[in-house]
Amino acid sequence: MPRIQLDHVTVEFPVFNAATRSLKNRILNTVVGASIGKRDGHVVVRGLDDVSLTISDGDRIGLVGHNGAGKTTLLRLLSGIYTPTVGSATIDGECVSLINTTLGIDPEATGRENIRLRAAMMGMTRAEIRERSEEIAEFSGLGEFLDMPFRTYSTGMQLRLAFAASTSISPEILIMDEWLSTGDEDFMEKANTRLRDIVSATNILVLASHSRSLLLENCQRVIWLEHGKFRMDGPAREVADAYFHRPEAASLRPIGGR
Repeated sequence: MPRIQLDHVTVEFPVFNAATRSLKNRILNTVVGASIGKRDGHVVVRGLDDVSLTISDGDRIGLVGHNGAGKTTLLRLLSGIYTPTVGSATIDGECVSLINTTLGIDPEATGRENIRLRAAMMGMTRAEIRERSEEIAEFSGLGEFLDMPFRTYSTGMQLRLAFAASTSISPEILIMDEWLSTGDEDFMEKANTRLRDIVSATNILVLASHSRSLLLENCQRVIWLEHGKFRMDGPAREVADAYFHRPEAASLRPIGGR
């Protein structure tokens, strides 16, 4: 069964030529939220600081926290993009990340070629790519533009192709940074339906969001990150109420939509 286990994980990023920038380091520590220290004589930014986490089959986990609190670092760790500096991370199960849906896209290649490239980046076999390419192309609704270079597409068309390819499989573990938006009103309803179907079918969901309603709709458990640590981890409504009802939250709530 799909499972995620983090044991005392720390993720650090070295900052070279910054050892004497004490004022800048203090400002970064305040604004970015990550902790800054030294390791082996180098200045390091600590994106995650000694966190442990178990996510089991059937779990729906939401992540909240101010910008720089460690949400994206955690999502990338769970996606296999980052590895722990300290501690261990075990991810059992087929994992697909929707953090960057344009990963693997070649601006000079055609839409059809990019469908195959993106599918390969997500781990599809050649047989699976052949089987699903036409369905992805049809879902994108780009028609004859699929034979044109990606760089000639409008922003909305680029998002439609990337979304269609990225959501063409139902993984065991789904990692998301906010709810995907295509930027195209005509495509939005179809895209939202597809995304809800994928979220419902996945065994494990990890979703970072600034939307309280979105988290309560999709998650049964929420983790509040602050300065690379877990400040609170518990039932979705309990943590969401604590996070979104704090005094400083009023200025951070998104205006309209999700």
